Amino acid sequence: MKKSFLSFAAVVCAALFVCTADAGAQVVKLFNGKDLSNWNLFVDKGGASAQEVYTVKDGVIHVKGTPFGYMYTKEKFSNFILDVEWRYPVEATNSGIFLFVQDGEKLWPNAIECQLHAGDAGDFVLLGGSDLFEFMSRPGTVRPAFPVVKKTNESSEKPVGEWNRAKIYCKDGNITVFINGVYQNSGTRSMHKTGYIALQSEGKDIQFRNVTVTPL
Repeated sequence: MKKSFLSFAAVVCAALFVCTADAGAQVVKLFNGKDLSNWNLFVDKGGASAQEVYTVKDGVIHVKGTPFGYMYTKEKFSNFILDVEWRYPVEATNSGIFLFVQDGEKLWPNAIECQLHAGDAGDFVLLGGSDLFEFMSRPGTVRPAFPVVKKTNESSEKPVGEWNRAKIYCKDGNITVFINGVYQNSGTRSMHKTGYIALQSEGKDIQFRNVTVTPL
């Protein structure tokens, strides 16, 4: 009952955020469709260079997946709606969207990851010591290396080759995620309320497009 109530409340809050954004907030294109001039690029040591891992072709960001790393915004964001489209062009694999990134140029930064791993899109992974109330409120739970707050509903992802859409609402450290229009998860009381936004290289090919942020 408590989980159902929280899910309903999150959907209501997200709807209110949409109304607020439509009232006059300006959509900012984080990806201009031509190059990655709005992003910093980072990959783990060894293997291909960052410029080889993250490329742009025909208005689409191509991420090789190896070596691991992420491309992150040059500006920090606090209250916003993040809209991202992604697809796995060859096979279902792994990636993520990092929110409230505190320290760039580190393989596992302090950040909240919105998981894009095939079948798990919408899970939260707590990176680098970050926390959400939904994990902290489990008394007696041993903290693993990568704590996970599981999504609420069954996967709403599309098949390999088709474009998916993640819409993520971040307000005062609270996060609500919709995948292809389906509510998936809410995380509250993040220890950080502002930070960089990042798109991950983790595994194999993934593509991104139409990456925008709308201030709340």
